Amino acid sequence: MDTTKNFTTLLDNATLGRVERMRMLPMRRRTNRSRGEHLAGKGGTSTEFNDYRDYVPGDDMRNVDWNIFARLNRPYVKQYRHEEEMHVVVLVDASASMQFGDKFERAKQLAACFAVMGLMNIEKVSLFACQHAGQTPLISPPCTGRMNMKRVFSFLESIPPGGDFPIEEAVEAVLRQHRGRGIAVLLSDFLTFGALERPMNMLFSAGLEVFGVQLLSSIELNPELTGDLRFVDAENGLTLDVSSVGDLLGFYHEHLNGLQEHLSTLCRQRSGRFTCLDAATPIDTIMFDVLKRKGWVQ
Repeated sequence: MDTTKNFTTLLDNATLGRVERMRMLPMRRRTNRSRGEHLAGKGGTSTEFNDYRDYVPGDDMRNVDWNIFARLNRPYVKQYRHEEEMHVVVLVDASASMQFGDKFERAKQLAACFAVMGLMNIEKVSLFACQHAGQTPLISPPCTGRMNMKRVFSFLESIPPGGDFPIEEAVEAVLRQHRGRGIAVLLSDFLTFGALERPMNMLFSAGLEVFGVQLLSSIELNPELTGDLRFVDAENGLTLDVSSVGDLLGFYHEHLNGLQEHLSTLCRQRSGRFTCLDAATPIDTIMFDVLKRKGWVQ
């Protein structure tokens, strides 16, 4: 890698190099019956020896242990730990509300990090960006291996922000396109009026463990507002005039805390994870401190 120029505009080379050596830690093993990096509970093809069994006609002669055959005059076949392929599905919320503060940029950086971890650990990685409701999500088809990093970065760098696709509909749209068990990383502010139980149930039924990451700006987490204000919805243009914003802040924090508890419960009850991050937090701190301490990655 050229050390004088960053490989991608999303991450500097030092951060990228550290992420390449990391991997995701799913709570449950939800993988597919093909070769990959996650060990299954049955025999298969890999390089890690597991046990012996009697030879039966049709077995691959290359797996016969000829040293044992020479001693016992009876053929035994070496068995290896079966490894399975895990799908990593990354959904980036590209709706207009994500343009506030650093949310959209941080979502793309996190998507890049999760994708790199999947690619480098021989997982099958696919990315989706949901922008405009009623339109098919932007898709980076499933791929694996280091050779596809540039393709993944180019896709993320080119995502246009500013749509009106609510996250609950975005999940359903993605599941109409995706097949495969593993992890679904949802990168969104989750500022929606829609019900999230149905999409979360659909992800769980599809064999996808949810990594739900709520990204909020510093001012959304701790607003400091005074006087009379007009609030404008970034996605539908509706306005709300407030004459005493001080009285509103208490209700706002109560609603925000309730939303986060609800999202955490939805993920936890479906064997998933949830966290809320300040989008102003540097990507290095998020990846190498916050998510590591939470046990999401290693």
